[in-house]
Amino acid sequence: MRYPAVAGRFYSSKEKVLREEIEECFKSKIGPGDVPTLKQGRGNIVGGVVPHAGYIFSGPVAAHVYHAIAKEGFPETFVVIGPNHHGVGSGVAMTSEDFTTPLGVIETDKELAKKLRGWVDEDPIAHQHEHSIEVQVPFIQYFSKKAKFLPICMAFQDFETAKGLGMRLRKACEGRDVIVLASSDFSHYVPPHFAEKQDRAVIDKILALDPQGVETTVVSKDVSMCGFGPVMAMLEAVGGKSAQLLKYATSGDVQPMSEVVGYAGIVVRR
Repeated sequence: MRYPAVAGRFYSSKEKVLREEIEECFKSKIGPGDVPTLKQGRGNIVGGVVPHAGYIFSGPVAAHVYHAIAKEGFPETFVVIGPNHHGVGSGVAMTSEDFTTPLGVIETDKELAKKLRGWVDEDPIAHQHEHSIEVQVPFIQYFSKKAKFLPICMAFQDFETAKGLGMRLRKACEGRDVIVLASSDFSHYVPPHFAEKQDRAVIDKILALDPQGVETTVVSKDVSMCGFGPVMAMLEAVGGKSAQLLKYATSGDVQPMSEVVGYAGIVVRR
């Protein structure tokens, strides 16, 4: 079992309060405005980009993505790819350990994990303290106790590694009902106008379904985006036909600050 690393910090450690926090994310002026009812069946969303800061800051932007997915129906499995903020463990690491949060236990998709073994390392240590994947789990659990997930943590975020992961993930997911989510924040601790300018340049490449362009833009413009590797891997894995920006905001939209972190909620459709 993988136990919470950031419950009580990034989100509440109490079940009732956590449910209320999630609902507030949906109802926030930055959020989509309401809590959707989970639709049975499935739509055409196959991927997405979601932020991973504390719920008070990035939760409303993340809620836009989960709102869109809930309205079209949840998949059998969410693959959540996040950056490795701590630099501990393998360069590309998954874990088959089930995750527990204040909302209960979510089962990992062990069959899918088995298909990726040999290229993606089984390394629970890389996940032990990582928040980028953990903070997505309560959003999934709020709507479904049945959905499984597979966490993949990337310390190596170069294009070739992301492309390799994406290609193998696409093959492993053939014939499966899967949505791949890339967990990433955008610019970190820069003035608001500069954050939006930098972030929009990267978002344009995501909307153009151009994974290599994401890396080129991040590197050439020195964008302090923590999860561009997961975003590239997601785009390679899902082979989407279109992408839509649902919401862009910064931490400065929550409370005034001179330096902000940027957040984007994006969905990719087949």
